[in-house]
This record gives sequence, structure tokens and C-alpha cells, in this order.
Amino acid sequence: RALDYTYALGIFPALEALKSRPRQVRRVLVSSGIAPGEGLARIKMLCEQHGVRVENADRALARIAGKDNCFAAAVVSKGSPPLRDDARHLVLHQPMDKGNLGTVLRSALGFSFMDIAIVTPAADTNDPHVIRASMGAAFSLRIWEYDDFLEYRAAFPLRTLYPFMLDGARELDTAVKRIVTPYTLIVGNEGSGLPASFQKEGLPVRIPHSEAIDSLNLSVAASIGMYAFKQ
Repeated sequence: RALDYTYALGIFPALEALKSRPRQVRRVLVSSGIAPGEGLARIKMLCEQHGVRVENADRALARIAGKDNCFAAAVVSKGSPPLRDDARHLVLHQPMDKGNLGTVLRSALGFSFMDIAIVTPAADTNDPHVIRASMGAAFSLRIWEYDDFLEYRAAFPLRTLYPFMLDGARELDTAVKRIVTPYTLIVGNEGSGLPASFQKEGLPVRIPHSEAIDSLNLSVAASIGMYAFKQ
């Protein structure tokens, strides 16, 4: 977190960084083992277009990725635009798993939830493993961190809140019949979910499922919620 840059590991995430945040890409590292093809050609084209240096860096890639089959990486300056007040938001309350977080970010882009609030403590959205799990989708989103939910609420006081809870009063199908905009979906931590205090925040929603499981995975629940609310 202390660094002012991160890495987009892999050909596709590197391309996404070059397409979405070209001014933040400092340089692109490529492996001598990268196969010539469309991916490499597009990287070189975009780098030339935006004046980004391309370096052969086998050792650096192996060190950064921790494996030998990472063939490209973009070095990207950190920074995200602020959240838009007129857009729908997704709040992730203390997500800790990097893979889950990255998957949620990719789903958010797929369902056009472009504004993501992260309530800390949480996994670092700039962590290379999160960016890799998002397949570079993180670079297309507006992502902002908040020290607690009250800070987020103070920044956006007029939004309708839909916290997703196992004991939410409204089933998802009912909640989406009358969506009050602008709105925010709130999803909790992988293990503990949302604190009980969120029962008093907005209109709590539950996703009904069979008794064969006790809860849904964070990324699954967030994806189901975003899909339902985007209609």
C-alpha cells in the first residue's frame, strides 16, 4: 500500500490498463518467452500510441508474479477518479479475500456498476493479485476507500441503501420491483457478513436459497444482487 504504483500482471490485464488508464501506465514489461500474436501486437501498438516504454524483463516478471508463466505486466501509477453521486454504487464492507474482491470488480464492470466503495480494513484493490483476478476490470471502475461506513454515508447522505443480509426483511425479487434511485447495494465480509447494525440502514435485502447451505460466497451474492438491480 505504501507504493505509488502497482502491476497489471498478464497480457489481458496489461492491455486493459493501456486501454483504460494509458496516462497512468509507466512502462510495460514483457518476457522473452511471449508468443508473437495479437496480444503482443496490441500491447506494442498501444504503447507506441501513448508513448509508453516496453522493456524485456524476464527476471523482474518472475520476481513480481512469483512464477515463470507471466509473459507481460504493466507498471501502473495508482489513482482512481472519485465516485459519482448520480451513479449506482456498490459498497463492499471489509472484503478480505483478494480473489473474491477481484471477481466482484469484474462482475461490477459486467453489470455496469462503475462506482465501488471499499470500507476498510480490506484487501488492497491495488494489489496485483486483485487486479489479476479482475482481469484488469479494476482500471475501468471508480474505486474509493473509506475508513468506515459512516464516512461513506456522510459523503453520500441522500442515497437509498440496500444492505444484503441473511435476515433481510425483503426478498430480492420483492426489492427490485420498486427500486428507489439513486441507490447503493451493500455487501459484507466473506466470513461475518454485515454487522447487525445494518438492519437499521435503508432496506435490508436477502437472497433466498435452500437450507443445504448457510450462505453464498461474497462474489456470488454481489453478482446476483448487481444483476437483479441493473434491470
